[in-house]
Amino acid sequence: MIEIERKYLIGNMNLLAPLLLNGRTIEQGYLFATPDKSCRIRLKGDRGFITFKFGESAFIRSEFEYEIPLLEAEALLRQCSKVLSKTRFEVIVDSYVWEIDVFRGKLEGLVVAEIELTHEDESFVLPDWVGEEVTEDKSYLNVNLIQRL
Repeated sequence: MIEIERKYLIGNMNLLAPLLLNGRTIEQGYLFATPDKSCRIRLKGDRGFITFKFGESAFIRSEFEYEIPLLEAEALLRQCSKVLSKTRFEVIVDSYVWEIDVFRGKLEGLVVAEIELTHEDESFVLPDWVGEEVTEDKSYLNVNLIQRL
């Protein structure tokens, strides 16, 4: 499956904050990661997932995600050298689902908005709380953010 995703920093948290309802805790780590592929283990509440991503572009990559038993996900997450923690909120704007990640721990204060698209040239309106686009800045990929921990 192809993932087409754009990523932004939050420009105005005061405008966004009232929209952040019912967040889900996410913990994730990487079993391996190279510039062109990674294997992520993720806990979303009481569900576990394993995800494989391929490609060097942060904008368009191949992504394969599978739900796995929670106990297996927890065991695999313990094999990761670092674990990133965040709360994810979903905000709907003009029929698009924006995923807002509010990072915790050493990354506290970082808030990133992501939107998934169906094709590269898809146009959409940026909400007024969106700031700088960081899609092509690989330092904002979770696989690289985790190195700051």
